[in-house]
Amino acid sequence: MQEKIDAVLERMQAACLRAGRKPDEVRLVAVSKTYPPESVREAAECGLRVFGESRVPEAEAKIPLCPGNLEWELIGHLQRNKVRRALRLFDTIHAVDSLPLLEKINTAAKESGKNVKVYLEVNISGEPSKYGLGRDDVLPILEAATTFMNVDVAGLMTIPPFSPDPEDARPYFRQLRELRDELSAASGFGLDELSMGMSGDFEVAIEEGAACVRVGSAIFGRRG
Repeated sequence: MQEKIDAVLERMQAACLRAGRKPDEVRLVAVSKTYPPESVREAAECGLRVFGESRVPEAEAKIPLCPGNLEWELIGHLQRNKVRRALRLFDTIHAVDSLPLLEKINTAAKESGKNVKVYLEVNISGEPSKYGLGRDDVLPILEAATTFMNVDVAGLMTIPPFSPDPEDARPYFRQLRELRDELSAASGFGLDELSMGMSGDFEVAIEEGAACVRVGSAIFGRRG
């Protein structure tokens, strides 16, 4: 696993250099969903500290069995009825896809006395099978979020259509960056971070401006 992690970090650094960016501008989230606590422990021993899970019930069972000094981020779809359970485990939520969900997170965070970092998920490709906001839906949510004191909208998140060729993802990553720039100018929100790029395309995502990449199989191996 150390070799795999080193290879991912080297590829991230090379992508940053190609894009004229500093390597410390991009954060790695090791996606541990479906992998056992033993795999998380091994990755932590190799130096990783930030892990991503997709499902609240799996995380509830897994996180207590992992080292206590790790950071956990929810990268999957979050149902409103699981928000309070999620906030007991996660301080960052990557896939906020509606105003009611954001309101629920803000209310639950206020009740628990914490601030939560969130990304607004945008269905940039318009695929009907994917979660996410339409392009025109994002600005009204940003405007509403100005009244929310317990959520920090850090930026946008997307998942492009699957393709074995990482270059096919580039237009979607670029469109998300351009949308971010438009929304930032219109809303006053910094939206500094773009959460985009996974094991098959994270280098392209970095070249197009990703501040956070979510990498699972390139670190832990193929899922069963």
